[in-house]
Amino acid sequence: MSEPHAPGSVSDNRYEIRIQGHLDVHWDDWFEGLTVTNYADGTTTLSGVVIDQAGLHGLLGKIGGLGLTLISVNAMNSDHPM
Repeated sequence: MSEPHAPGSVSDNRYEIRIQGHLDVHWDDWFEGLTVTNYADGTTTLSGVVIDQAGLHGLLGKIGGLGLTLISVNAMNSDHPM
């Protein structure tokens, strides 16, 4: 079991969420500041820091609410560049 982080620590709260389809970059703000990156294969990633598990579930709820197809959710540690 890992040690808990200090309050406000976001070192392990980086995520890459891949969805089917493309989104315009104006969705950055709606997805709480995550970076929107479209790929030639017809997918989009939303990447960046998510404050906590409740925030992650909120983002996944937004994706579902828009009817987008979720492909993957990957937690990225601070040693892995995004």
